[in-house]
Amino acid sequence: MSNGTSASLLVMRGIHKRFPGVQALKGVDLEVRAGEVQALVGENGAGKSTLMHILAGVYQADEGTIEIQGRANVVIADEQAAQRMGIAIVFQERSLFAPLSVAENVFAGRQPVNRWGRIDRRNLHNQARAWLDRVSLAVEPDVPVDLLSPAQQQLVEVAKALSVGARLIIFDEPTAPLTETETSALFRVIAQLKSEAVGIICISHRLEEIFQIADRVTVLKDGAGQGTFAVPETHPGELIARMVGRDLSLHQRQNHVGPHTSPVRLEVVSLCDAEEFRGSRPYLQDISFRVRSGEILVLAGLAGAGRTELALSLFGARARASGEIRVDGECVKLESPAEAIAAGLGYASEDRKDGGLFLDRAIVQNIVAARLQDFGTWWFNDHQGATVAEEFRRTLRVACRDVNQPVQELSGGNQQKIVLAKWLLANPKVLIVDEPTRGIDVGAKSEVHGVLRELARQGTAVIVISSDLPEVLAVADRVLVMRDGRIVGELAGEEASEEKVLRCATIANGAPRS
Repeated sequence: MSNGTSASLLVMRGIHKRFPGVQALKGVDLEVRAGEVQALVGENGAGKSTLMHILAGVYQADEGTIEIQGRANVVIADEQAAQRMGIAIVFQERSLFAPLSVAENVFAGRQPVNRWGRIDRRNLHNQARAWLDRVSLAVEPDVPVDLLSPAQQQLVEVAKALSVGARLIIFDEPTAPLTETETSALFRVIAQLKSEAVGIICISHRLEEIFQIADRVTVLKDGAGQGTFAVPETHPGELIARMVGRDLSLHQRQNHVGPHTSPVRLEVVSLCDAEEFRGSRPYLQDISFRVRSGEILVLAGLAGAGRTELALSLFGARARASGEIRVDGECVKLESPAEAIAAGLGYASEDRKDGGLFLDRAIVQNIVAARLQDFGTWWFNDHQGATVAEEFRRTLRVACRDVNQPVQELSGGNQQKIVLAKWLLANPKVLIVDEPTRGIDVGAKSEVHGVLRELARQGTAVIVISSDLPEVLAVADRVLVMRDGRIVGELAGEEASEEKVLRCATIANGAPRS
């Protein structure tokens, strides 16, 4: 652990960042000392990535000051400027060039050349080998990076950062793609970097890992700092309380109690993914649960937990290796979205502009898209379609000129209402809604929640995927928490709290399955 007397590599003070309609950062402070690991934690959307993008030169702060290695009031104009200042970031999504070799990636744009201006392959190989040894990566420099495991690719990124003189390295969810063995190896590399006075910022949702490797931890919530704590002097419960320390009275749970005796609409038994995760196991593992008619079941968890992958698997858009899916007691294959729709399932994608709507088409065309067969055998009955669409427009209070207006001209909240109207018309037995209120205002959120409750009252089994903890508590009859492709906790709606959900999502064995 850091002794607290090392020189400061980085001091950020009063950092503000605004985007249209959003105050992403509100006066955040952050300090990183030489030879320490500073963890950065917070819920999804707390501002962690925005702060790091400012440090990496991707964004510029609107207000505040940055001091780097004693240089006050520095301006990090772009990513190249950050690199010149000794800052490197290892993102979750790798920035390597897959067709190129390890050595070519380590020295991308900086390959040594001979007197004739050609790349000096021997020198390139030898220099790369030295940097790979520094991060304990035993691969040949000439191997293409796309043949490496995620853990090996991550270490190539670290070697690349060190080769350009990085004194401050930012890790964004570094262990997300790693096995336990690979995680231990990475932690050994981090310990070595600390001994060399390299400063490290680690963004992580895995609190137990923070208590393994970090010296201090800074908590963000809703774009504001909640304090920096020495790791030996805090505990996971305190961090979770800081992460969710909003006024919970603003997010009262509605009085809706899910039916405990209604028939089971959807049953999933021992579902496993056909796609591998971390190169050694299915992404989704042994998923089993039930949803009853009229129930709102929320899948909670942090980014990368596997919730969207589960939704795609249920909707026939992602291959399964094993397991059964039953709708109203009957086994169904669901090997394509068409089969899922025929079996009575609907899916509203988290990206409504990609998977949920035809943006250049009219409102009416989007609403009837899942039930075209009901509006004419040989041609589309325009009058019937417009009448139905107008009814949904009034019911859902969609703000628009008329139902012939292109969807792309609507606000985010009104676009989401159109997605829901489409599935209301389709009248599915099971509706899966992925992040239904992302990017829409508070008033529209309340209206969307009302639509979901109305669907449930009509007997639909509703599955909501949400990273918004107040939303989870506001709509859920029952909560399943996912982590690393597994269901790790189950909470009845009336007993769920932000602390319980977040503890389950961030701490191994954080809550039992009921």
